[in-house]
Amino acid sequence: MPRRTATLLASLLMLIALICAGVLIPVPYSEMSPGPTVNTLGEHDGEPVLQISGHKTYPTTGNLNMTTVRVTGSQYRMNLVEALVGWLGHDSLVVPHSTLYPDDKTPDQLNQETAEEFSQSQESAKVAALKQLKIPVGTRVVVSSVVKGSPAEGRLHAGDVIKAVDGTEIKQPGDVAKLVTKHKPGEQVSFEVVPAKEAAAAEKEKREPKGTESVTLTTTKATDDKRAVVGIQAGTDHTFPFSINIKLADVGGPSAGLMFALGIVDKLTPDDLTGGKFVAGTGTIDDNGKVGPIGGIEMKTVGARSKGARFFLTPKDNCAAAAKDKPSGLTLVKVDSIGDAMTALQKIRTGDMAGLAQCSR
Repeated sequence: MPRRTATLLASLLMLIALICAGVLIPVPYSEMSPGPTVNTLGEHDGEPVLQISGHKTYPTTGNLNMTTVRVTGSQYRMNLVEALVGWLGHDSLVVPHSTLYPDDKTPDQLNQETAEEFSQSQESAKVAALKQLKIPVGTRVVVSSVVKGSPAEGRLHAGDVIKAVDGTEIKQPGDVAKLVTKHKPGEQVSFEVVPAKEAAAAEKEKREPKGTESVTLTTTKATDDKRAVVGIQAGTDHTFPFSINIKLADVGGPSAGLMFALGIVDKLTPDDLTGGKFVAGTGTIDDNGKVGPIGGIEMKTVGARSKGARFFLTPKDNCAAAAKDKPSGLTLVKVDSIGDAMTALQKIRTGDMAGLAQCSR
């Protein structure tokens, strides 16, 4: 065999071997890509995303789209070729596997965590929207969780409304721990609570709960120090003057909060927030309307633009990253609160681009 032919054959075999190795060798990376984007003003799977009853609503136009990121599964292992393609592409992002799936958490724990974050984002979106509209929102202190094997297990339940501890009225979650830790481990502490089922039924029927129950628990010593505890986490729950339901399945995490809040405001006010424009966005939101940063901003802007968005409401702390690789034809609007977003939407619908706060690198 001529030397040139042998060299070409050897090179070809080496290339085939390298390709095979690249396909077969797993690498510790995962891929993020643009996920579905849903108009909070519209329908999803045949149902309105925002369902409001008990209060006047108004017609809306345009789009206020929440955005998502699609990620490879926890058990999926990319090969070297897939990672290289992802690194070279503009519509995906390759990140260390541990970034999405930390070693100290199981897939079930992560799923539960993102589901809880999504649920909390819905709650905060409702509160922020109603506060923006000056509609009163009720608050109450509840049992958020009960520690397994603790004195409270089977006696108190998540969702129970805590009215008093040892006869002292509870006004905020921190009051519970203060009153419990006044005791020594082994002493008794008395709770006055409205059971979760009665509290939920009363809210649904727009009436006051019917009475309270007294629950006496024997405190135990905390595992990390000598404090007296009963094994509950107290938190804040809200009561609303009318029904607001957010119907969107198979979504996790807190990043849709801002867009849910804006959708609620739009449906509850006669003003058309978008003026018929296609606006998308992202951002966490707290009860006071503060907007927080999220992950995967680059993928969300790509997904929004591909669906037709012309404006993207971007959390202030994500602006620099989003502006580095901004999709053509998409204006990145910087927001730090629901108030900022409302101001931006007013400028968008009136065409005041000069006064619009935009992201820069």
